[in-house]
Amino acid sequence: MAKLTLRDVDVRGKRVLVRVDFNVPIKEDGDKVEITDDTRIREALPTISYLREHKAKTILMSHFGRPKGKRVAKYSLRPVADHLHTLIDQPVIFSHDTIGEVPHKIVSAMCDCDVAMLENLRFQPEEEANDPKFAEALAKFGEIYVNDAFGAAHRAHASTAGVPKFIKPCVMGFLMEKELKYLHDELDKPAKPFVVIMGGAKVSDKIGVLKALIQKADAILIGGAMANTFFKAEGIPIGASRVEADKTALAKEVVELAKKRGVQFLLPIDVVETQEIKAGAPKRNTSRLSRESGITGGWQAVDIGKATIALFQEEIANAKTVLWNGPVGIFEIPDFAEGTIAIAEAMAKSSATTIIGGGDSVTAVKQAGLADKMTFISTGGGASLELLEGKELPGVAALTDKS
Repeated sequence: MAKLTLRDVDVRGKRVLVRVDFNVPIKEDGDKVEITDDTRIREALPTISYLREHKAKTILMSHFGRPKGKRVAKYSLRPVADHLHTLIDQPVIFSHDTIGEVPHKIVSAMCDCDVAMLENLRFQPEEEANDPKFAEALAKFGEIYVNDAFGAAHRAHASTAGVPKFIKPCVMGFLMEKELKYLHDELDKPAKPFVVIMGGAKVSDKIGVLKALIQKADAILIGGAMANTFFKAEGIPIGASRVEADKTALAKEVVELAKKRGVQFLLPIDVVETQEIKAGAPKRNTSRLSRESGITGGWQAVDIGKATIALFQEEIANAKTVLWNGPVGIFEIPDFAEGTIAIAEAMAKSSATTIIGGGDSVTAVKQAGLADKMTFISTGGGASLELLEGKELPGVAALTDKS
């Protein structure tokens, strides 16, 4: 991870091409597009501000949505550029094209401290194909390349893995640096006890991460629909709950690995069950789960139960490092959010280093109003998981080594 950072290069008067992750959630209202959460834009502000303060010419590029290589009006970055303008109190020059004559003229006319933004990278099919000619065309805009798009660092696309072949030096921005500090360096040798909370829907999505973290964790707490696959593997009735029936062998393998490593592997000991996943549906807390008394036939688990909440709270309270990835219930429906909110509250009260590893758990923490109580919240979903799994991220590997 010893890569050059923004502080290692002189950007004064230089054209600096910056890959950011401005793939923000939006709401459409007729022809108007409203950004509903600008966190990813705000997280890039330290890098943008540094470049402006050091008199660089800043050219931003990002993907937005899934336009599949075509120009789609609702995925134009124009509203994002307008929003950034309000955040930095400076005009953001917008190029309606990604490469070609229009952005070339804009970049050529830029003055020190100016900020420009290229149109959506994914309007070009060459971006996701990591086409070298497209990467070279992008690279011509800059003299220095900065990757501050951690959320896209696991993709070997033209703007993340291709451009660095045509520009030197290639450095990481402040957000990328922070993400790697907490998700890699901090968790390489975590302060003990190290507690991992893993939720979400599928064991298959998290299997690599679970196997990697079992090597370091003292306790792993499982919640969400993925817990049902572990229940089924242990012979606990799961009623009509969502399950990966073909992944029970995988679940058993994980449990055995935890036993061998002496890691506590805690499944929910009770759950909240319902017959219908909708607000206002009847729900109830099960008794303690066992092979004889599981989730009721025709009912399904939608949250961890009260006894499990107490068990998980105790583990979090005793921890020195806590990593959380994935909600432990269907928190989008308030009736089934108690367990997820309780996890967020327990982490907020903890004196441990608390790390939210991207994805829906970030949304949950924000909904609970506790984001500012966490040590670190990752902006990456898939990138976070791949890094935690120990995989090399193409967008990081492509950067210039410090040596």
